[in-house]
Amino acid sequence: MVHNAHRLSEKYKPGFLVLLAVSAALVVLGALAWYFSTRGPAKPPELPGLSAEAKAYTKFLGLADFEMKASDSFMQSTLVELLGKITNNGDRKLKVVEIHCIFYDLSQQYAVHRERVTIVRAKDGPLMPGQTRSFRLPFDAIPNTWNQATPQMVIAHIEFAE
Repeated sequence: MVHNAHRLSEKYKPGFLVLLAVSAALVVLGALAWYFSTRGPAKPPELPGLSAEAKAYTKFLGLADFEMKASDSFMQSTLVELLGKITNNGDRKLKVVEIHCIFYDLSQQYAVHRERVTIVRAKDGPLMPGQTRSFRLPFDAIPNTWNQATPQMVIAHIEFAE
């Protein structure tokens, strides 16, 4: 009898091990699926904001001469371009200036689109004291609920040149 029981366990041992391995793999896959579905989307990298020094300098920056143009793109969407000028009325050279452009709904109560854009680029050379420079900003993702007005523009980041 002991001899038959030993044969019986040998007969079912490979099947049991396969079942155990498949079960363990399903548990691991289920745990991984749960982990990735509950952790949420990855956060975008934090962009630099305004330092205290840059915040104090914003009073020397003039944004003016805004003009907006809209054109239909070949992708059957509307491309909105914002043209404007920035003037450095301070005494420091500016390497980079970024702004938040905030587009509002018809009631002007809710922001329907917000985009951070660069208006002074390091590759174009510094914006010198007293200098004015033109900029052109294309936007292709503004929702139809936008009020068609010039967006609110807020200085988001300043880097000073050496």
